[in-house]
Amino acid sequence: MSQQTLDRAPAPARPHRSGLVLAIILTCQLMLVLDATVMNVALPRIQSELGFSATGLSWVMTAYSLVFGGLLLLGGRAGDLFGRRRMFVAGVTVFTLASLAGGLADSAALLIAARVLQGVGAAMAGPSTLALVTTTFTEAKARVRALALFSAMSSGGFAIGLIVGGLLTEWISWRAALFINVPFGLAIAVLAPRFVAEPERRRAHLDLPGAITGTLGVGSLVFAFTHAASDGWGNAVTLGSLAAGLVLLAGFVAIEARTALPLVPLRLFADRNRSAAYVNFFLGPMAMMSMFFFLTQFMQDIRHFAALATGFAFLPMAALIFTMSRLVPRLLPRYGPKPMAVTGSLLMVSGVVWLSFLTTGSTYFPALLGPLLLMGLGAGLSFAPLNVIVMATVPGEDAGAAGGVLQTMQQVGSTLGLAVLVTVFGSVTRSAATTGAQLTVDGMTAAFATAAAFAACTVLVALTFRRVTASARP
Repeated sequence: MSQQTLDRAPAPARPHRSGLVLAIILTCQLMLVLDATVMNVALPRIQSELGFSATGLSWVMTAYSLVFGGLLLLGGRAGDLFGRRRMFVAGVTVFTLASLAGGLADSAALLIAARVLQGVGAAMAGPSTLALVTTTFTEAKARVRALALFSAMSSGGFAIGLIVGGLLTEWISWRAALFINVPFGLAIAVLAPRFVAEPERRRAHLDLPGAITGTLGVGSLVFAFTHAASDGWGNAVTLGSLAAGLVLLAGFVAIEARTALPLVPLRLFADRNRSAAYVNFFLGPMAMMSMFFFLTQFMQDIRHFAALATGFAFLPMAALIFTMSRLVPRLLPRYGPKPMAVTGSLLMVSGVVWLSFLTTGSTYFPALLGPLLLMGLGAGLSFAPLNVIVMATVPGEDAGAAGGVLQTMQQVGSTLGLAVLVTVFGSVTRSAATTGAQLTVDGMTAAFATAAAFAACTVLVALTFRRVTASARP
């Protein structure tokens, strides 16, 4: 081995510092995921203070998740080429500055611009978080434990965002939900260069044609479904956006198949288990986002929960997800990924189906608490094995790309899923004969029924997992 190769090899984390390295990475991941939902419970106050229209208000959520998901693939490949730690620190810095700007925004346009910039920073840092876990923790048990905790942050962060958002909105201001990122972001940007090792990077060019077609394709699809919610599927703009999105995504696949260094190496999908895990990381968030988005509105608008109470209503779910993250490293070597993923998916289906029976008189116990517990248990069981399936065996040179694809599936799945479910909600509320609270609940239950269909697909996909022998399990 040459001296140049030795110089470029990543330095393993010192044992007594591995906990600090993991804390830095997980704090970043929690911060990025949390911002997908932390503004949810604050939306009524944001609308009142900044003058958002009823339809424009949804862009407070969509602007972040759409840019985050759309640029993740580019961020993953950039980390592989230019250095994962470098992209990690740069992304966190951009995200932190954007959070500060968003907290200071005095108009709707400035807040949306800040949310877009947050998405750019998150897309730069996000893929590197998962890749750094994979390259830092090389021992099998330590890697599985780290990936399980990472999965808990990724899944539980959505629920924690609602809790944190409720606390800050009720006690301080909706702006505090953005300002809170600043001290954590600065701490990560300062500590990461000192304690997180820089893995080996590869010199090459970015796949800009793939990045452009992929990002525009996803954006067009999300816009089409969002536009259909208000203008219907017969609208020319809706149909044009849908067609453009499909054509662009087809072009993206063609580009990736011919490019020497693609954003998405198609060899990542050669393994059947990894391909199925990617699909379920797309479908699962599609189902879960309905619960976060519509249940938040149900609690506040129908049951008249305060913002703080709404946030804490999701605490049991978050607690179950984190509890399962501690159990998964013990269960996975014993049972393998397939039984856990199937069981978790079945629990998620049960939770969303239960929500489809909500009425205007449904109370927190048991009509809301029951589904939240089922979804928390199901997400904890199904998502953690998916992280391990994707990342435990991926070659080191593809770790950033694999992490980028995985997180893209999660972010785009949640964004596109929400757009689809809002479309279902809008179709029901436009055509139903009922009015008032009952009309709103009818739209929500139709959306939950559609989400249940997404969740049922995760069961079917989980059944395709190839069984792993006990000796080959992580």
